[in-house]
Amino acid sequence: MTDTTQTTRAAQTMRAAAVTAYGPADVLRPVELPVPEPGPGQVRVRVRAAGVLPFDIGVREGVIRPPGAQFPIVPGNEFAGTVDAVAPDVTGFGPGDPVLGFSLLGAYAQYVVVGADQVVRKPEEMEWAVAGGFSGNAQGAHMALTAMRVGPGDTVLINAAAGGLGTLAVQLARAWGATTVIGTASEANHAHLRSLGAIPVTYGDGLAERVRAIAPGGVDAALDGAGGDALRVSAEVARHPDRVITMVDTDQARRLGLPELTGTRTADRLAEMTLLYAKGRLRVHIRAEYPWERAADAQRDVGTGHGRGKVILTRWSAAG
Repeated sequence: MTDTTQTTRAAQTMRAAAVTAYGPADVLRPVELPVPEPGPGQVRVRVRAAGVLPFDIGVREGVIRPPGAQFPIVPGNEFAGTVDAVAPDVTGFGPGDPVLGFSLLGAYAQYVVVGADQVVRKPEEMEWAVAGGFSGNAQGAHMALTAMRVGPGDTVLINAAAGGLGTLAVQLARAWGATTVIGTASEANHAHLRSLGAIPVTYGDGLAERVRAIAPGGVDAALDGAGGDALRVSAEVARHPDRVITMVDTDQARRLGLPELTGTRTADRLAEMTLLYAKGRLRVHIRAEYPWERAADAQRDVGTGHGRGKVILTRWSAAG
């Protein structure tokens, strides 16, 4: 049996935002669902904050269909909260522990159940909103820069550098010793990028020339979060095509002969990034917080593809 004797659950049901059919943002609606029970090796977390990612939009639209997903589908693959219950075989975590973690689905809810190897302890220095939206972009940046072999002395180009992934990638590249980080963004975000240690350049026609004005010999590695022409330019100005990674345009990457990103989210990877945050090496900008009842609006916000930093679901009801 699951060990829930150390905590008292206030209700047998929980509030969540779920879809019962694929479609536009309006299909994401508040529902009541059973509180999930942790099985072997799992923990149940009472969610305090959850990040909103493009992946979640793909789930809602039916473009991304995780194996075994059945309606009602609760999106959300990054979260933070307190451990509510643990399975008998779980060690290292107990009720009340503040954690952040990752999953494919389920975080747009008051409770989520995941493997104990999918959570790490939340640093005291990390606010709940930041913790809720940290895992996805932090691990994505880590995987991408690992694949790009970013290291001391490198010149790195990052497209869409002002977004949730881009801002962490800029800071991680600097933390790993990159000498120069060039970030593409709209002019409104240039000051923000400078504060993170990047040299900002604008999108659009002439991008290759603007990059070469900063790095005449080309860049050592490039991370693309924009796709389209930005990815083509990234491949053009990179000295090593095998060090160009896109997060959004795999079809064009194949046509250009660029490698596909591979890697796995792990607790070790997440712990490494949370440690950098605790040491003050990473900052996360929260651009908007929405109550869980407005999860559809939060996804619309992310779906615009514009804006600086993270969109978070917070202000969960105390009931349940």
